[in-house]
Amino acid sequence: MVCGGFACSKNALIALNSLYILVALILIIVPSLAKSASYVSSLYIIGGIIACGIFLLLVAMVGLVGAIKHHQVCLFFYMLILFLVFLIQFSVSIAALACGEDQRSQLVKMSWERSSNSTKTDIQNNFCCCGFDANDTSHPPCPTNTNKDGQKCADITCQGKMDAGYAQGLKISGAVGLFFSLTELIGVWLAIRFRNQKDPRANPSAFL
Repeated sequence: MVCGGFACSKNALIALNSLYILVALILIIVPSLAKSASYVSSLYIIGGIIACGIFLLLVAMVGLVGAIKHHQVCLFFYMLILFLVFLIQFSVSIAALACGEDQRSQLVKMSWERSSNSTKTDIQNNFCCCGFDANDTSHPPCPTNTNKDGQKCADITCQGKMDAGYAQGLKISGAVGLFFSLTELIGVWLAIRFRNQKDPRANPSAFL
């Protein structure tokens, strides 16, 4: 098998889409486990993550079928959809990594205001805090426990802790998103290359 030949491109595309299928299954299964373990009670968050997993699974299945059968139509739609996903994910990842402190503060406040009471309860329990800031009077009931330093959760606001969590989350998600966007670009390149190659087992005079 020559590197860069038909079989090499086919196997690389199959391996890449198998990885996407594994990631998609993780995105589908883990939120359901988090819901059953009561780590996250918001159905909107869980539904959004599962929807992303299902979409990635469908795209990966199209790419897998196209790679195994050398199907021209499947490969065309696969590389088109994957390139659009690459553009969106690359832009979002760069924006996440470049997000400044003022933008992050606005994002944190907007997220709190638009969150449901169940999501706010999750935030308060996970961060051991009460309300967004000192002026917040519409928050759910505060946790009654204390943190590791002995401070009562009811005496700590969530703004600072959410900001720190968002800063770390944006940094990690931006880096991971940037990495996966590059793998998507590799997938597009492999699909274009594989689509224009001839199957050595087919008629040598036929162009596939």
